[in-house]
Amino acid sequence: MNIFKIQAEYQQIVNELIENGGNLTPELELAMQITKDNFHSKSENYGYITKQFDAEMYIIDAEIKRLQQAKKTREKAIERLKANIEMAMITFEVDKIETPLIKISFRKSESVEVEDINNLPNEFKVIKLTETADKLKIKDAIKSGILIDGCSIKINKNLQIK
Repeated sequence: MNIFKIQAEYQQIVNELIENGGNLTPELELAMQITKDNFHSKSENYGYITKQFDAEMYIIDAEIKRLQQAKKTREKAIERLKANIEMAMITFEVDKIETPLIKISFRKSESVEVEDINNLPNEFKVIKLTETADKLKIKDAIKSGILIDGCSIKINKNLQIK
C-alpha cells in the first residue's frame, strides 16, 4: 500500500528497481536522472519513495523480530517436550517407542572426559592456539586397554525423534 503521493511513472521505476535487486540497468539509470526541468518533481517523488521504503523496512524489521520470537518459543517448547519424554522414558525404563508414524528412542554415544589436560602425555594432545585433549586417540587407547590418568569413557543417552 502506498501512503505517499508517488506518481505512477515513479512507482513503476521503483518496482523495476526492486525487481532488479536494487541494481540499475542503463534504462533505469536514464529514467532516474534528474534534470533542471524535473528537479523539483523528481526530488519530491524520490523523497516519497524514500519514506515509503523506510516504512516498509520498519514493517520488515518488526516481522523478522516476530518470526525470531516465534522460532525461540518453538525451540523452548521442543526442549521441554523432549525433556518430559526423556524423563518419562527413564522413569519407566523404556528405551524405544515405535508407532506407525513416529519413532522415539535413545541413541547411545560416547564422549571422553578429561579431568586435566596438563596431566596427559603429549601423544594424546592436539596443540592449537590453545591446548586440547585428543579425545579420539584417548578413546581408542582406553578401548584397547591402556589406562590414562584422569580419563574415562562416559556413555551418554541422546533422545532422537524420527
